[in-house]
Amino acid sequence: MSRVLVVQNHAGGGPGRFGAWLASEGVSLDVLHAYAGAPFPRRTAYDGVLVLGGGFLPDDDARAPWLAPTRALVAGAVERGTPVFGICLGGQLLARVAGGTVRGEHGAPEFGSTPLSLRPEAGDDPLFRDLPERVTAVEHHVDAVTALPPGAAWLMTSERCPYQAFRVGERAWGVQFHPEAGADRVRSWDAERLRARGLDPVELADRAARDEPAAEAVWRRVARRFAAVVGG
Repeated sequence: MSRVLVVQNHAGGGPGRFGAWLASEGVSLDVLHAYAGAPFPRRTAYDGVLVLGGGFLPDDDARAPWLAPTRALVAGAVERGTPVFGICLGGQLLARVAGGTVRGEHGAPEFGSTPLSLRPEAGDDPLFRDLPERVTAVEHHVDAVTALPPGAAWLMTSERCPYQAFRVGERAWGVQFHPEAGADRVRSWDAERLRARGLDPVELADRAARDEPAAEAVWRRVARRFAAVVGG
């Protein structure tokens, strides 16, 4: 059975349905609660790495001291060719360690189910090939990748945030959106904080519920493909 190390960056941010889809393909998940001070493994005896989201910048070591060992973990995985999948903060962290740039509070924030567009470079990508040209995913971010790492493949974009998905080398992927999150996650968000941003929490939840069937089928396919890469 293939084993994936999952780095969790806050208490409410588990691997969700993405983790369940990986498990259904025979992948064993070891969830490292990094935010709670869990020690990182001294040696990476894993077949893949999954880094989840969190409300930090990739180098916000003062508030999140575990990000330094997470960067080292991801950099080592990329160097060895170990498959990596980074979600939101995890994707930004991959971009950062591979030579890209990330900026806080950059551009227009994205919250809730958001339309994404597939780019031509995705045509031969192991995870994103043959996906619908337009699909939705749940977003929850105010920080963003502002420049991809040198040589990275740019796979998906959105109207407000260009770098929604990319690949570094042959086996490391970063996404700005949350394929692990569905409408239930949107319904759990703090309604007052959303209203403070001028957003309607009921409308956000309803839109996510409408979009979920089509989006879930797409991200399940991506998870299956990542499981195949990990198992290969």
